[in-house]
Amino acid sequence: MGMACVAQAQAPASSAASAGTVATVNGTPITQAEVDAILRASRQPDTSHVRQAIKNQLIARVLIQQAAEKANYGSKPEVQAAMQVAKANAETQLYLKDNVKPAPVTDSDIKARYDEIVASLGKDEYKPRLIVVKDAATAATVLSELKAGKPFDGLARQYSIAPSRDAGGELPWVSFKTPATEGKTSGLPVAIARALEKLPIGAVTPESIPVDGARAIVKLDAKRPTQVPAFNQAQATIRQQLEALALEKASAQFVGGLLKSATIQQ
Repeated sequence: MGMACVAQAQAPASSAASAGTVATVNGTPITQAEVDAILRASRQPDTSHVRQAIKNQLIARVLIQQAAEKANYGSKPEVQAAMQVAKANAETQLYLKDNVKPAPVTDSDIKARYDEIVASLGKDEYKPRLIVVKDAATAATVLSELKAGKPFDGLARQYSIAPSRDAGGELPWVSFKTPATEGKTSGLPVAIARALEKLPIGAVTPESIPVDGARAIVKLDAKRPTQVPAFNQAQATIRQQLEALALEKASAQFVGGLLKSATIQQ
């Protein structure tokens, strides 16, 4: 765990008397609450060795901060700008928390969404990999290297512009009713879903597929009968998803109300 982790995870310190002081650095206290907060954020085991390492990191951080203050770094434009950004972020988050009231998610909402998801599934589910590139020329290069025996995952890491590139192009299991139709492919572009329907396990599309102005090369890693999770296994995840959507909707409505009374020039 580096200094960046300490800086990001550090919570506002409570008083030394209430939180307990574990060290002082030139008179500046480091509290037990600070150590506890960083330990939770790091998800490391709670051992005396880990706690001492965190305390050492905090001591080093305070020493650096004190040296920076002594050198008047607090008045530098970069620091002032960062302070303004941090202040604005904290104010915004707290204000939204206090004023945005998303609609509650009920058990019936969760069950309805579960039923909707189950109804959208096909009899099979697919484990795809993708390489997405910006143009046909790059796609041709990738296909040529695949034919030469280079591994798909390595080429995905090298060429792909999709978020899955760091995972070697790997995507989660996906299921949809066949034949694939637009808007009913569990979030996959319909052209990719149709390619998966036809591919044998382990095979790669012989040509790249046009997708949203880019080109995609698809591999089918595995295929199996669709495994539908029981409702009690899925409900916690569905609740989180619905609560996130409710918060997003309520936030958009709240901001829309502010926009109505605002004067904005661009």
